Formats: sequence, structure tokens, C-alpha cells
Amino acid sequence: MANSDYYSTLGVRRDASPDEVKKAYRRLARELHPDVNPDPATQERFKEITQAYEVLSDPQKRQMYDLGADPFATAGAGAGAAGFGAGFPFSDIMDAFFGTAGGGRGPRSRARRGRNATIRVELDLRETAFGTTRELVVDTAVVCEVCQGAGAAPGTHPDTCDMCGGRGEVSQVTRSFLGQVMTSRPCPQCQGFGSIIRNPCQECSGDGRVRTRRTIKVRIPAGVEDGTHIQLAGEGEVGPGGGPPGDLFLEIVERPHEIFERRGDDLHCTVQIPMTAAALGTVLTVETLDGAEEVDVRPGTQSGQVISMFGRGVQRLNDSGRGDLLIHVNVETPGRLDPAQEELLRELAKLRGEERPPGKFAPGQQGFFSRLRDAFNGR
Repeated sequence: MANSDYYSTLGVRRDASPDEVKKAYRRLARELHPDVNPDPATQERFKEITQAYEVLSDPQKRQMYDLGADPFATAGAGAGAAGFGAGFPFSDIMDAFFGTAGGGRGPRSRARRGRNATIRVELDLRETAFGTTRELVVDTAVVCEVCQGAGAAPGTHPDTCDMCGGRGEVSQVTRSFLGQVMTSRPCPQCQGFGSIIRNPCQECSGDGRVRTRRTIKVRIPAGVEDGTHIQLAGEGEVGPGGGPPGDLFLEIVERPHEIFERRGDDLHCTVQIPMTAAALGTVLTVETLDGAEEVDVRPGTQSGQVISMFGRGVQRLNDSGRGDLLIHVNVETPGRLDPAQEELLRELAKLRGEERPPGKFAPGQQGFFSRLRDAFNGR
């Protein structure tokens, strides 16, 4: 027969809940632990509250105690009652001092969050610049419609595990320098769930989910680029046991463009113009993402010069502005002249005072033909 009033020892009512019992023990343990108060009388008091908590925190031992039986009669408690921490769950000492009360204890839920998924989406430059809408076919896990995620066959329910009594964990008493220490581990029979599905759903084999293909419509925002990831919350795989779904990530792959090279929000392209057009100026028709547009080439334009078309680049992501289109000019120098063309160029050089015998240019002065050579070489 138990000869102590464990409820009075912890200072709780006889109808106190498990949480109230744990809170009372944690409060007293902080005050009375030997590391805090080495007084012998205090150590004896700590043993008393430890023994009281061991009984009142265990539903079976508490029931035996309330019925007047000795809860240590079948656990070899004679030595345990006299020894420090006898039969006491060591993890509860850690709970009391490190604030991990109840963390991970008890049966775990079968429902767990699903995994995230990633799919690659290929887009052309116009789609990434202005945005688009795509219908994507996703191969993923969804809730089983037969068992609605429960995992059990229709009309049946999981049975309480007879090994752990539905607690999801089993205890083991071992000896240590503290005396007998009780440790807990997940129940090997129910894997910590506290229940066993004896009649699993035939559709999902007890997993609570099945794999299927579904189509989702996705809006791709303007301004995305190669390597951008778009998160779609809750569009990933449903978790085991009908748990909440993970997220779906779209990885953008931008296909190369035949004309434009993208650098951030700006676009770059190269145009070839003849030497005469560069010298006299001209008007070019240039393709942009908005359609064909005319561009003025000023007289005297040099090879390598850049003409900017403001606001003709890519839409900035999450912004109203756009980048620019930068046109790189490459002046073409004729590689072969007929006699008439050569005569005209010599006459032009003579009029400009640039005609010099080969290799006889004045110091610091570059002749007309030398400029042609530089233009041909892209300088």
C-alpha cells in the first residue's frame, strides 16, 4: 500500500490534469534540485517530489495509487523508492531544467507535411519580358478519395496499439549512477503512432494518398529571367496520412534569342551598316520586342558606337519600368573596290587633304585609308 500523499507532496488537487502535475513538478524541481540546494533535507524533499511525479505522471501508476494499491509493487520499487531518481523518467529532469516539457512525447500524428516539388518551365524572351500564363501538368500525390487520408479501409478504424496502450512510446528501466532511470523510445509495434491500421485502404495501401496527374494554370510574372524560382504555396505533394501539401517551385529556363542578348533588364543587339551610311548618316529599321521601329544613325558614326532605345528592354520584375535596348553599331569596310569606286575614294581623300603615299603619313595625323583600316578592324 502506498504510504505517502503524492498529491500533497506536489501541491496539486486530486483531479489535477497531467499538465498541472508537470508544471507543479517543474516548479519544485527547480527549487529543490541538489545542484541548486545541496542541503541534505532538501535532497530528501527532492526525492519525495520525484517519486510523487513518477506516480502521478503515469496514468497506470496513478490509477493504481488512487485505488489504494502500491504502484511500485510490480516495478521493484523497494530499491527505487530509496534511491535517487528511482524509476523516474530521466527525460523529465531535462524537461524541468531546459524547458522541453512534453516535446516529442506521446503518439505522433500520421498526418505529416508533404514534400516540396520543383519543375522546369522553358520560356522564350518575349514571355519572360512581358509575362505569360501556362498550363502545367504536374505528377504529384493527392489525398486518397476512398479513405480521405485516414489510411484505413472504409468502415474501419485504426486500433489502439496493445504494446504501448496508445501512448506511442514504451519505457525501459535501467540502472545508472543515479539509481534506476526510466527512458522512453518510440513503440516498435506502432512506430510511435499509438495505433495500428489492421485493415489498410486498398486504394492507397494505408498511406492516405495516391499519385495522379493534374493540370494547373500558372501566371508567370513579367521580368523573370533564367534561373528565377517562383513559389506556389500548397501546390506540392500532399503529405502521408492526408497531411498538408508542400510547395511547388517553378524554375524558369529562358531560351536564347536569335537577335537579342539579355543582360539583366537590358537587351543588346548588333547591326551592320556600310561605311557610307556611317559617314553620311541613315535611318535603320530595327526589330524590337514591341515590333519594328526606326532608328536614326547620325553622320560620322564610328564602329563600336552604341545607340540606346530607352524603355525598349525587359519589364522589371515587380516594377512598372523597363530596361533599355542597346544597339551596337558595326561599320562595314568594303574589302574589294572596282576601279571606279577606288577612283572616287581617292578623289574624296584628296578633297579632304588625306591622300598620302603609303607609309608617309604626317606624325600625329591619321589618313583616310588608315581610318578605313581601323573601321575594318573594328576600332
